[in-house]
Amino acid sequence: MKFVLIVLFAATTAIAQQVQVPVAKIADDAKVIDRVAEVSKGNELPKDLLRRIVYEDIELLRGRRADGTYAYASYERMEASRVSESFSVQPSSEDRTTKLEIHAEFGYRLTIGLPQRRMLVTKNRPLWVENAEVEYIPQGSSEVKRVNFPIKTTMEAGETRNIDIPDIGRQVTARVFARAQKDSGYGNIVLTVIQAKVFDNPDSPYADAVTSAKSIQRNLDQTDLPSLRALAQRMQSSLHVQSPVPSVAPMPSGTTVEVSAGQDVYGELQAIEDLLTGNDAERRTGLDRLHQLLRKMRR
Repeated sequence: MKFVLIVLFAATTAIAQQVQVPVAKIADDAKVIDRVAEVSKGNELPKDLLRRIVYEDIELLRGRRADGTYAYASYERMEASRVSESFSVQPSSEDRTTKLEIHAEFGYRLTIGLPQRRMLVTKNRPLWVENAEVEYIPQGSSEVKRVNFPIKTTMEAGETRNIDIPDIGRQVTARVFARAQKDSGYGNIVLTVIQAKVFDNPDSPYADAVTSAKSIQRNLDQTDLPSLRALAQRMQSSLHVQSPVPSVAPMPSGTTVEVSAGQDVYGELQAIEDLLTGNDAERRTGLDRLHQLLRKMRR
């Protein structure tokens, strides 16, 4: 009976980890980028709008799961970003340590540092650092792990200490216990969690599309319209979608888009961009208007 339950749990977990990549939607987004680049002139290209579309498509192509991991990408011990918190540690009459806590996602290293200055000209004070506790959930696991790192040293202003977490943690909570000297006043300390970088799996079925999408992101900074169109076309063809995306759901009343030959397409795209920065209902309306605009322009 126990064996059967284990098998059922494993099967349920595997199903939950499966990710459906909306290939047709992403291919349609590539067509949108191609068409927008075709009709844009000079500085008319709505770069912020296109960046958001491409970023979302890359996340979809990677097969992002609800827990932040990916089906076709993985986190590696290279710095992508940092989460930092600054603290002031006051002296305690009973020589007690102060608990300092920081939270981050997908972290692999904790850095403890004492800045040179407390204020603009006042030199920072040394602090006694007792230990660090790191609590985290590794990738691909639901088990919480806890690791204690004894430090037991006085850190001086300008000094930094790095602590490598055994695994890349989906959720990381780091606690550092420090104490200020009674006769020297408070000291400042900075805790930083280094966050891992996402790397796309070369054997992903969508590797070519992801490569093209990343190139589109870089191209948007240069505004090379012919190259942008070529990349969008390559992205669409790599997804092997032959038929157009099925018609979208009916739009709410009053949101129908009429595009004539003389209409300002750039103005409509600006309106769509504004909608996409709004609430959920406005974003859905913005996406509907974007797809309707594309169909009208194809006529």
